[in-house]
Amino acid sequence: MGFYSILLFANLLLTASFSTAKGEEMTCKHPYIPNGIYSPLKIEHKIDDIIIYRCKYGFYPVARIPLARCTGAGWIPPPVCILKPCNLSQIENGHLFGEEIYTLYQPVSTGKEFRYYCNSGFVTPSGSHSGYLRCTIQGWQPAVPCLKMCSKSDIEIDNGFFSESDLTYVVNKTTQYRCKQGYITTNGEASGSITCLQNGWSAQPSCIKSCDVPVFENTKSKNNSTWFKLNDKLDYECHVGYENKYKHTKGSITCTHEGWSDKPSCYEIECSIPILDPSLVVYPKKEKYTIGDLLKFSCRPGHRVGPDSVQCYQFGWSPSFPTCKGQVRSCDQHPELLNGKMKGSKKVEYSHGEVVEYDCKPKFLLKGPSKIECVDGKWTTLPICVEEERTCKDIPELQHGSVKFSVPPYHHGDSVEFTCAETFTMIGQGTVSCISGRWTQLPQCVATDQLEKCQASRLVVVVANKPEKGEFNHNSSISYKCRGKQKYGYSICINGRWDPELTCTRIEKISCPPPPQIPNAQVIETTVKYLDGEKVSVLCQDNYLTHDPEEMICKDGRWQSLPRCIAKIPCSQPPKIEHGSIKLPRSSEERRDAIESSSYEHGTTISYVCDDGFRISEENGVTCHMGKWSSPPRCIDPTGKCGPPPAIDNGDITSFPLPVYAPLSSVEYKCQSFYKMQGSKNITCRNGEWSEPPKCLHACVLTEEVMGRQNIILKWIENRKIYIQSGDYVEFECKTGYQKAQGSPEFRTKCIDGHISYPICSK
Repeated sequence: MGFYSILLFANLLLTASFSTAKGEEMTCKHPYIPNGIYSPLKIEHKIDDIIIYRCKYGFYPVARIPLARCTGAGWIPPPVCILKPCNLSQIENGHLFGEEIYTLYQPVSTGKEFRYYCNSGFVTPSGSHSGYLRCTIQGWQPAVPCLKMCSKSDIEIDNGFFSESDLTYVVNKTTQYRCKQGYITTNGEASGSITCLQNGWSAQPSCIKSCDVPVFENTKSKNNSTWFKLNDKLDYECHVGYENKYKHTKGSITCTHEGWSDKPSCYEIECSIPILDPSLVVYPKKEKYTIGDLLKFSCRPGHRVGPDSVQCYQFGWSPSFPTCKGQVRSCDQHPELLNGKMKGSKKVEYSHGEVVEYDCKPKFLLKGPSKIECVDGKWTTLPICVEEERTCKDIPELQHGSVKFSVPPYHHGDSVEFTCAETFTMIGQGTVSCISGRWTQLPQCVATDQLEKCQASRLVVVVANKPEKGEFNHNSSISYKCRGKQKYGYSICINGRWDPELTCTRIEKISCPPPPQIPNAQVIETTVKYLDGEKVSVLCQDNYLTHDPEEMICKDGRWQSLPRCIAKIPCSQPPKIEHGSIKLPRSSEERRDAIESSSYEHGTTISYVCDDGFRISEENGVTCHMGKWSSPPRCIDPTGKCGPPPAIDNGDITSFPLPVYAPLSSVEYKCQSFYKMQGSKNITCRNGEWSEPPKCLHACVLTEEVMGRQNIILKWIENRKIYIQSGDYVEFECKTGYQKAQGSPEFRTKCIDGHISYPICSK
């Protein structure tokens, strides 16, 4: 707009203001216009006075016309100069076209456009080499006129390839790449992506060597991973009765460039027979003996000194082989057992082969063979009675029954007696005992009018008390004999069942060899055989701990569920806790030893104390168990605040962690790719403690290599590697010419936290 046009507009504005009501004359102070000047210059201006202003170089007026009028409310519109949105300068990574360079340092008004082009290696936001710059009130558009262009020729992927055909990409554009068979990205996936940024590609694609889960032969592993990186180790353990080619029950394999360093395979353990006494007859004679095999012995002339049978175990034959002897001696009185007593009556002398049985006093538990035998003038190993510290909890309730008066605590060997209500009958033993911290099985109280009757078997001839209908009431006793047999049997009807069961098949109780000498256990030298169902408790040597069951059981003529004695592993320094410290002993000597100690024995318990203003959250101590400390307590604010949220495997919180959270604060968790969340994704701070965090379950990876070994293919898709989330199903089918193998898992199977059961097909 020209100067005269502005004056004309001002005159019109002044004329239009004549209609303003006359009154007390008002004035306006001279305006202050940063980065601008105005005219006419006066000390003060009357109502309806008009000024014309202009802005300094690089600035422009906010109003469309640079005029302002003096009013009772001040200058309208306010005279303001703001920075011009567009100043032409050298374009980064580009240039203006030649005919527009002359305007390079001149102010630019909004709406004006300029043509430009980008340097080599850069493109406009639309992807071309030239475009237009437009001045807007917010500044130049586009704000970044020339974008970096990334080329695939700048990147070489070892053991991988790009999966898209484009050769160049502009900023923020993403491209996909895939790894070759047997290789994966650093995230464990078959493919990945990179993005073109201002400074080039976001990252160098990487495909690393990987190994799929190997096929285990008679082995197992605690590692649940579905893939392994180069140099990763996988530990495995042989099934019971098996060992690897190095004669060990445990081993490890490593992921190498050629695949796994070895096969996690185990083979049946064999027991060899040494040269024996020629007078000893051995049965059965085989070329190979494996775990569980039995050898039976007898002497041609003379007496057998030692067991009549031995069993092959993972650690060899046990017990020791017998010998044959012409004359054997008798034994003196049996030895006394500390805190125990002998069953039956005493004798002055015991002949070779006689057996004596022991039992422990209340509160004591028998360890070792409960029976000893006189063998050529010497008694076999005497058992040990150890004090049982475990007590039983409250007596369980019996429906329709009650317990006779008793007072806790209930120690090992203590018994209580139950009775049933008046109209109910007891089924089972009325006395219940506390054995190693647990109550034996409760009886039942059955309504008397609902007791079931027993039927006589057609195979037996009832001799006495046979009712007309052939039904026997509860608690009825009978004597019977089988057809074609002369021997009588006796039984009693207990709520519809015979005790013992009526049978015409002669059942002989199967016996086991003498119990074996467990490695690192207290010595057991015995020749006594045990019957099916009998148990022997094992006591480990000092510095060894009983692992798995404490007892071995005689079942089907063999000792099964063997305990193991494993070395006690000490612990290093106990864990430190925030806002707390280890509680030191009172005496100065014990305190010094505790501070200087770098090793703590298995079973050691250490307590903690919290700093002022904090309280212990749970049990205040930690215990050393096989080289590891139990979970330490936490010192929490009394105010109810929480510390950082707990960490979870394969996942993290979605927000930045804080050192302290207010009561009722919540955080959200998210699992990594291909991991499925189990539980609530949110946890809340209550009373100074976080609620239970979720778990991130492993996915299952399916590969052509594994499916090829099993002769199966995917029924619904063909792919070299597929990730299946935990909880999802996948379905297979046999390759052409193959059929489902006997005992194979189902074709439709479920992924459970990284584990999947592959079906098997065979010719």
